[in-house]
Amino acid sequence: MIRQEGESVTTVKNTNDHTTPLRHDIRALGKMLGDILVHHGGEELLNKVETIRQLTKDLRNNPDTTTYHQLKEEIQNLEPPMRSQVIRAFSIYFHLVNIAEQNHRIRRRREYQLREDHGAQPFSLESAVLNLKNNDFSKDDIQDVLNKLSLELIITAHPTEATKRTVLEIQKRIATILKKLDHPQLTQSERENLQDSLQNEVTVLWQTDELRERKPTVMDEVRNGLYYFDETLFDVLPDIHQELEARLETHYPDEDWSVPNFLRFGSWIGGDRDGNPNVTPDITWQTLQKQRKLVLKKYDEVLVELMKRFSHSSAQVTVTDELKNAIEREESMLPEGKKWRVDREIYRRKFAIILERLRQVGKSEIGYEYADELLNDLRQIRDSAKTHQPNKRELKKLRKLIRQVELFGFHLATLDIRNHSGEHEAAVTELLRKVGISEDYASLSEEEKLEVLQDVLKDPRPISLLNEDYSESTQEMLNVFQMIRKAHVEFGKRSIEVYLISMTESASDLLEVLVLAKEAGIYRLHADGKVESNLNIAPLLETVDDLVAGPEILKTLFEMDVYSKHLNKHGNNQEIMLGYSDGSKDGGTLTANWRLYKAQQEIHDMAHDYNVGLKFFHGRGGSLGRGGGPLNRSLLSQPVETLGDGVKITEQGEVLSSRYLLRDIAYRSLEQGASTILEGAMNISQESEQGHHREDVWEQALEDISEVSLKKYQSLVFGDKDFLTYFNEATPLKEISELNIGSRPMKRKDSSKFENLRAIPWVFAWTQNRQLIPAWYASGTGLTHYAEKDNNNLAVLKQMYENWPFFRSTINNLQMALTKADIQTAKEYKALVNNEELGERIFQNIVEEYNRTKDILLQITGDGELLDHQPTIKESVRLRNPYVDPLNFLQVELIKELREVEDKGDDILTEVLLTISGIAAGLRNTG
Repeated sequence: MIRQEGESVTTVKNTNDHTTPLRHDIRALGKMLGDILVHHGGEELLNKVETIRQLTKDLRNNPDTTTYHQLKEEIQNLEPPMRSQVIRAFSIYFHLVNIAEQNHRIRRRREYQLREDHGAQPFSLESAVLNLKNNDFSKDDIQDVLNKLSLELIITAHPTEATKRTVLEIQKRIATILKKLDHPQLTQSERENLQDSLQNEVTVLWQTDELRERKPTVMDEVRNGLYYFDETLFDVLPDIHQELEARLETHYPDEDWSVPNFLRFGSWIGGDRDGNPNVTPDITWQTLQKQRKLVLKKYDEVLVELMKRFSHSSAQVTVTDELKNAIEREESMLPEGKKWRVDREIYRRKFAIILERLRQVGKSEIGYEYADELLNDLRQIRDSAKTHQPNKRELKKLRKLIRQVELFGFHLATLDIRNHSGEHEAAVTELLRKVGISEDYASLSEEEKLEVLQDVLKDPRPISLLNEDYSESTQEMLNVFQMIRKAHVEFGKRSIEVYLISMTESASDLLEVLVLAKEAGIYRLHADGKVESNLNIAPLLETVDDLVAGPEILKTLFEMDVYSKHLNKHGNNQEIMLGYSDGSKDGGTLTANWRLYKAQQEIHDMAHDYNVGLKFFHGRGGSLGRGGGPLNRSLLSQPVETLGDGVKITEQGEVLSSRYLLRDIAYRSLEQGASTILEGAMNISQESEQGHHREDVWEQALEDISEVSLKKYQSLVFGDKDFLTYFNEATPLKEISELNIGSRPMKRKDSSKFENLRAIPWVFAWTQNRQLIPAWYASGTGLTHYAEKDNNNLAVLKQMYENWPFFRSTINNLQMALTKADIQTAKEYKALVNNEELGERIFQNIVEEYNRTKDILLQITGDGELLDHQPTIKESVRLRNPYVDPLNFLQVELIKELREVEDKGDDILTEVLLTISGIAAGLRNTG
């Protein structure tokens, strides 16, 4: 695994600039791994790995049949246990390279900040505030926008994180050591100790099983999600707000600033019921308890530290009467052993009261009932300390804690509940039948359903019967809503704020949830006509058809008196989730992205007419086939009309570890998102559509392109009767189901139908076999058809790429997808298709579309090769391939062997799963 000089996996060759430290780290880590291979398998193992690597590299540089057959022979001749060791060598190498790359990002940011002539870093808070000042915005202008600003990031347990928690923790320790090794003033002894620690951690990484023994439970997933709050988010999130406040104070020194908590994190883990029978009301309750337990622990740690620092004596400083009176009053609640013993240490007396009340939350009457009570106590200390502190810098840690309590409350993260629309309809159908309102509600027309539901909502009386023997599924649904009401009492209303309806197809889907909320007392109509509503209800528009129908669905609701009253209780704000995965699976990536864009435009314009504010919730995955990409780029590509609306985005699977495992990376990612949304809301972003005029002809062009692309995509996926056979056989779909990466089943139902397959394994499988068709297929046909329809059309496409951020982002994502796809390697997977003619025919279809797409992209961009505009990424992919290719070759051979013989035991399946994990690490994508 020892690299040649200059062949860093992520750098351009023949450079001697900022990439040098990265290449040094990769060589050092590669040498350590090589030493470990020799220790565990002798020179034979290291030589075998190097031989295979060199052959794949030669094959890429100069494809010929001799090298190809040599490589195939080397791989076919591998036998256990060396075979699994070779797989693991390539896989672990990728983990080490990924760590080195992340550390280099941190290093580069620090170098940038230390340079005196650097100016403001792009997409930084400093840059955003400077832009505001340069555009002559007043304090009032900025404060008004800040007060409306909203960016929520929602962590999910979508099963795309192939790396288990133990391995992530080892990776974090390696990253920490690499960062320490950059310190310029290390002594020789300190450097040697760090090198020893690094060698030990790489050794532990090799000696640790990277595969999970069992599927994680929902509570395992909850613990994994909470890990990021514990390690980074609890501290980084308030730091972003305080940094923005500091930058505003620097550039507007005469103003008094108050930055609201516009950036928040929420979660689906433990609340996402859609297709996961393991998420029960009891599991959701346990999730809320674990979240509260963690946040109370975090507050406790900070308070203990603050208590040490606030040693002020009342003989030396004067405190406010409000604080003194509160202490005298509250100390009487505490047992003698809990009171602070030094009477003059006035702040410590208050902190002792706070700590005891915090530790009794949910346990006794002494405990705080609401987080606001804790906030009031902390603000009392702050207000008193301000009277004798020379400046507020000394109060920074206290101010940060106040910000943390404002952000996290006693619930830590708002938990969304999600369920399938069909589940609600079934429950409401039974409820209505039992009380004689409708014998078969489900069979009614949409107009009839809306009439029935509105009548029920206008009647204060419940329709659920006490002690009635409902079906198990209906009783479960009623229990969900009862749990939500109970959670509001126990953990506060911020604990669960939104109920999402997947597969929303009509207005009745939302009213059904409102009826179920009414039965639990979450929505109430009082006798005097007043409405109480404590749960936001959000449609999830997923398929292409649903995206088209979305504006009409919402218009129907906005015109209803009963729904308008519900919205009024939520500030006339409607949340709408847009699904990137199922739309892409249903209609192809280009059509899905255009429909998502159009849906946002149309819904925004329509909602404006009804004076309804919007929050768009983007259900993006980590991969290109599911809307993935950097957070700031995701925000920039939205329609200009929506940049002032609230934004909510999912952070799924491997995205969590890549963005939030390391504090510095987490900070930079969130800073980019915060600066982007601030500039967008202030209408000064030159990177978004605000810097450009969107032409009608461009939109019409995409309409035409989308229509042709949709037909091409569906002609293969739905029109070719053999396509599903090809998909099931030419990808490791079946084997992926054995990878223990999620509690949720791969399919919504126990069915082989395409519509029941979830989008995540769909994308994951195509990523593994290097065809990646969810991320690009059919785009080339649509773009080429438009370009050839008129002599001027190619010029229009070039103009769109140059001046329209949405289109530029779309084209660049297609370039990235084609670069990560690899037809030469993908060809190997044809051998897995039992019917040779079938495999050849469909694969040739894919190859032709790949070439067509590549050609038109290069014509549009004017580049000579894909990703010429991003040479670092382009070179990264090129230099990773010799390490990914062996895993693909091995995977094909192993799957053939696994499928040919029924009873092969667990060893060969384990080896297949190791290749899946390694390829995911190499491509830095799963689903």
